[in-house]
Amino acid sequence: MARFKRKGKGGMPAISTASLPDIVFMLLFFFMVSTTMREVDLKIKVRLPEATEIKKLEKKSLVSYIYVGAPIKAYQAKLGTEPRLQLNDEISAVSDVVNYISAEREKMDEADIPFMTTSIKADMDVKMGIITDIKQELRKAQALKINYSTRKKM
Repeated sequence: MARFKRKGKGGMPAISTASLPDIVFMLLFFFMVSTTMREVDLKIKVRLPEATEIKKLEKKSLVSYIYVGAPIKAYQAKLGTEPRLQLNDEISAVSDVVNYISAEREKMDEADIPFMTTSIKADMDVKMGIITDIKQELRKAQALKINYSTRKKM
């Protein structure tokens, strides 16, 4: 008769890594879908004023932002400390608002143009004179829906 030899203790079997690529791609897809990229690199300091009666905008894709405030420290040597206007990623003059609104309208569908809103994100220390100048330029551009961005009062 044949004798059966007993195998030595084999230890733990190796962990299967067959499903690892599926998990990696699932995580990659999740983060690609859920992450939002910052649209504008702010070159100015904006501390929004507080308000008690606020309303959230419904369609943010129809909103064009105008930032108003003093330049951040990295740009103060070049631009000074007076309040400046930022349209997209560029420091601009008030007279550039009409061209900016025209360019934003070009990007939109024709059906969405009547619903376009211009949101002014102004620092709480900015004088009202520059805001009035911006509003006059928005009138020239026929951008009559204006929103003032604020933060909720605690």
